Amino acid sequence: MEQNAIENKSVNGGCYCGRIEYQVQLPVKWCAHCHCTQCRHIQGAAFVTWFGVDKNNFGYLKGEQDVAWFDSSAKAQRGHCIHCGTPLFFLGENWPDEIHITRESCREDILQKPQLHVFYDRHVDYLKLHDELDKYGGPDGFTPINIPVPSGE
Repeated sequence: MEQNAIENKSVNGGCYCGRIEYQVQLPVKWCAHCHCTQCRHIQGAAFVTWFGVDKNNFGYLKGEQDVAWFDSSAKAQRGHCIHCGTPLFFLGENWPDEIHITRESCREDILQKPQLHVFYDRHVDYLKLHDELDKYGGPDGFTPINIPVPSGE
């Protein structure tokens, strides 16, 4: 799809019960798998796939009052549906102009595949991902780490 067509496209998403719906104007800024302990614990999953957009490219179609926000750290907030519990959003001091959205809450193709893994050095030991995506770790989750991809897999 041409860049101009992407820039004129919007996609919709929302929570499981349908009370919250949002719209995002493409293109997204990035898409990544996060393996941090907070994401894994809060989502109840081995990792979470997020995408980021400028806040001015995001809007609620309905249900903004149904989003519960909580401080997940001193520098970040997360939002979920108060009815069905679907985790949806992340806001962080390090990205003041962005909103991060759980990839699977979006009902349409965001036209961006995941680009990397962050906090990969904290990934669960029962899951080994042998993809070609760059992997990052360290205290901030964004330091490049060298994880060899096994041959023949």
